[in-house]
Amino acid sequence: MAVIRRRRSFGRVFRGLIFLVVSAAVLGFFVYVPFFTLKEIRLDGAKYLTEEDILRIGNIYMGEPLFKLETDVVQSRLSKDLRIEEVSVRRKLPRTLEIKIKERRPLATITCDYGYLDLDHNGMILDSYKTIKTMQIPMITGAAVRDLYIGDTVDDEIVKKILDFLQRLNEDTLNQLSEVAIVEADYIVMYTATERAVQIRIGKLERLDEKAHLTEDFLRDLATNPHPVEYVDFNYTSPFIKLAE
Repeated sequence: MAVIRRRRSFGRVFRGLIFLVVSAAVLGFFVYVPFFTLKEIRLDGAKYLTEEDILRIGNIYMGEPLFKLETDVVQSRLSKDLRIEEVSVRRKLPRTLEIKIKERRPLATITCDYGYLDLDHNGMILDSYKTIKTMQIPMITGAAVRDLYIGDTVDDEIVKKILDFLQRLNEDTLNQLSEVAIVEADYIVMYTATERAVQIRIGKLERLDEKAHLTEDFLRDLATNPHPVEYVDFNYTSPFIKLAE
């Protein structure tokens, strides 16, 4: 009986070894066979980041074995970049890596003690520079911050409310604004980036959705308006438009 048990035990061990060898061979085939190598990055959701940026940040190399590439590690690397708010990474056989990202969108620029800062909707600083660059986003004036750097968050309540308002605007509208001025603590005025700047009086930062829609509609119609406009005031139930003399 002892001999039979030893034979059975040996048989189980032998079958286990065979299974491990076969599994390792199959795994090695899928990892190293040239057919399953990275040939394409399918990038979704990126506007500011390029494929080259993603390869560099994620430490990804074209031509490397697809199954050797650890998607959770790549995702962790990408998520540490301040410009990326959300990211998911997955393989798509036989040779593609799909990367979906949600970028942090720069909404406004503000002055600081050493230059200028770009802010996202949460007030996080995405970029800093000493000399003003060609802007496609508005400048917040009437406020300044000190001792803040990339990765820090602005905690000024008025600035945060302005950013909350700006994130409700579509990108085309945002790009048509040159300045958001804090005239008083409870009174905000914006200016268009047109050759003849038009004043948009937002007033108190309340009814934000309504005022965002009014701003979008006004700027969309402004391009075809045959009459020059001096300012529009959204403080009233019905917007008031003052034509230029």
